[in-house]
Amino acid sequence: MVVSGSSDRRLRLWNVEEGSMVSDPWEGHSAPVRCLDWSPNAREIASGSEDGTIRRWNPNTGRQIAPPIETSHGDVYAIKYSPRGDKFASGGDDHVIRVWSKDGKLLIEIKGHDRSVRSLCWSKDGAYIFSGSGDMTIRKWQLIDGKELVVLRGHTSRVRSICLSHDERHLVSASSDCSVRIWDLKTNQQAGDALLHDDELLALAIPSDGRYIASAG
Repeated sequence: MVVSGSSDRRLRLWNVEEGSMVSDPWEGHSAPVRCLDWSPNAREIASGSEDGTIRRWNPNTGRQIAPPIETSHGDVYAIKYSPRGDKFASGGDDHVIRVWSKDGKLLIEIKGHDRSVRSLCWSKDGAYIFSGSGDMTIRKWQLIDGKELVVLRGHTSRVRSICLSHDERHLVSASSDCSVRIWDLKTNQQAGDALLHDDELLALAIPSDGRYIASAG
């Protein structure tokens, strides 16, 4: 199954093998849906929207399973469950990363970016968060106190998507500067040359075997 969010404010669940939508669209947001994430156990989906809220959904029923979270982000551009699925991080137009408990309690605010937060990922142990931003940087944060540990610079436009490699030795980023870049997290330097597209990039993913990078714009 794949879930999608749209500018029509709805979410849709799709059967990939059949190429068909499963049940009716899910309604609740009052503005375009900008980001989605499955929980690690695949029992729920979180969505973020330009209406400033995060909503959690039961994929079996298409119904919300908790009251919406008013994030104070303005537009919500990024949401990511922690590896244990007991909390999630969000980022948006106000330059701030917020970490929430599943019941909607704000656990910590992390500040340091100068522009909108566009993408997030967690370390496997849940101790660190990585963020990509409209300020053209990627940053590593310590969750316990929000301390900034690393700033990666090299992109010349917004960082739109980031992923950690499965061995956590590298981070991969995609940007509006039309490039994919691979970062060595031991040296905190770019590894090799940038991988170039003909236009801006919006998303990337790394398969479970780690042999390839998929990027799209």
